[in-house]
Amino acid sequence: MAETIAQRIQAQIDANPVMLYMKGDATFPQCGFSARVVQVLKHLGVPFATDNVLADPEIRQGIKDFSNWPTVPQLYICLLYTSDAADEGLG
Repeated sequence: MAETIAQRIQAQIDANPVMLYMKGDATFPQCGFSARVVQVLKHLGVPFATDNVLADPEIRQGIKDFSNWPTVPQLYICLLYTSDAADEGLG
């Protein structure tokens, strides 16, 4: 059975703690907003994965539908909540 675009996006987000949907890629961003997000993540030393929405029309529209937000870049960050974090006053 074929995977839907929403399932594909969810799988990417699940597999990557920091996932950026952008125009271009981390090496060659193709818009100023995407470039800025990449710059910030690199400056912070955060490992991240990207998907170039310009290379795949299904992803380009699918990420907008997935998030109900009309523009890219879109950054997804997995936040873990544990009882230890709450005990330390972090949660």
